[in-house]
Amino acid sequence: MAASNDRRVVVLVVPGTPTWAPPGRTPTAWHHALTEDTYELLADLAQVDVAVAVVAGDEPSVAAIRDLTWPGTPVYGVSGANPVLEAIELAGPAAAVVAVSYDVPDLPGLLIGKLFRALGSADIAVTPATDGSLAAIGVNLPIASWVQDAAPTFDSTLAELEAVKPRRHAVAIGPGWHRLRSAADLAQLDPGLEGWDATRSLLRRP
Repeated sequence: MAASNDRRVVVLVVPGTPTWAPPGRTPTAWHHALTEDTYELLADLAQVDVAVAVVAGDEPSVAAIRDLTWPGTPVYGVSGANPVLEAIELAGPAAAVVAVSYDVPDLPGLLIGKLFRALGSADIAVTPATDGSLAAIGVNLPIASWVQDAAPTFDSTLAELEAVKPRRHAVAIGPGWHRLRSAADLAQLDPGLEGWDATRSLLRRP
């Protein structure tokens, strides 16, 4: 493991309670498929440590998510008040942490690397989602005071961050991607793209 002054961490942020599912699928099965695939793509990244934060979940829900991870992966609960920054702070000590929403099972790992590189000059770096939300949020540690005050979540918008940034290059914007937040979003999945095996398998079931 790298020393804390250059350690980089990716933390997967997962809701403790399933929120939706495509027709004919249970919310729990869908929630777990998205989580498993997003975790697997993060676990394959080189030169980063991976953790998982479960938002406002009880011990059984945290344990269920832990069962989807490799042994030794830190899995912890965070409150719903400020879940992203809390997840980032608990993932330290590190030089930089990128928090990733659980509903991006086909996210290219390259986009995470771009956020870490952007943090060389920015306080916060984000991957915008096609629906106007954020798919990933990266910050340097310690977290800048203005970022603490802004308390970004995956439901934050670029406009909100741009409105409060203290200098021109404080916010870095990486290439965009998509989140799976409704049945309409399934059309954005590329069947020819490798990965997202659990999600793909669940969608193929009759």
